[in-house]
Amino acid sequence: MRTRRTDLALESKELWQESGGEADRLEGVEAEQREREKIQVTAVRVLDGRGAAALGRPVGTYVTLELEGLASREEDIFNRAVRAIAAELGSMLNRLAPTGLVLVAGLGNRAITPDAIGPLVHQNTLVTRHLVAQLPEQFGFLRPVASLAAEVLGSTGVESGEVVRAVCEKIRPSCVVAVDALASRSLKRLCCTVQLSDTGITPGSGVGNHRFTLDQAHLGVPVIAVGVPTVVEGSTLAADLLDLEEPPKLEGDREMLVTTRDIDSQVADLSKLVGYGLSLALQPQLELNDLELLLS
Repeated sequence: MRTRRTDLALESKELWQESGGEADRLEGVEAEQREREKIQVTAVRVLDGRGAAALGRPVGTYVTLELEGLASREEDIFNRAVRAIAAELGSMLNRLAPTGLVLVAGLGNRAITPDAIGPLVHQNTLVTRHLVAQLPEQFGFLRPVASLAAEVLGSTGVESGEVVRAVCEKIRPSCVVAVDALASRSLKRLCCTVQLSDTGITPGSGVGNHRFTLDQAHLGVPVIAVGVPTVVEGSTLAADLLDLEEPPKLEGDREMLVTTRDIDSQVADLSKLVGYGLSLALQPQLELNDLELLLS
């Protein structure tokens, strides 16, 4: 049976319900909805093997922020979204790695726009490791942060996971935050959703090219994954639009990924949004205006 493809735990839960399951009978899974900065936030917790089998997700916590006001340029949406991402991400960091050096890994291919979220977030992240080490009198109040853009195997000949692991072995961070593009099951969450999880990430999952998994088992430190859906699989989109129970087989059994017409501006905006939210979570003593000055 062909399945609808999604990288979002929230959508996996929705698909389970659409298949005939009742939310209150989904054993091994807890879900909670809340609002932060007038933004809808859903936390899905996969508690054990039963939940992992039902949703096809590793055990852990998945937090989804639905930024519906981004497309319509709702008033103050950028600042509110940055603060909401910072608060949710900061909560995960406080639980997994409250202190110490953090390595931010921007995953993806900057030459392919829908897959460029990671490398562009890297450019919008405030790096402080060198400042804290060399000028502690002026910058000792900041948390040390290092960042890299781990390019894809096809352009470097090196797995992005191998690059991140080698850097981890050298600088020994307390936590890794990996940022990558994801796939959604429908258009409504494309480029207006951010998922945070404490389970790690597999680079290339958003474009169906699964590589070396970045998680605590492989890197030896907690890994927080930040993902933004920028594509929808063609057959999954057809099933969603036509209300089909099963995704149709495309002609020639070809795989097709669909994105928005203005994906270049969407990715640029989202990369800045995620980068600022991540930086604010890592440096809670700073204000958004401070980040504008430091990163501009």
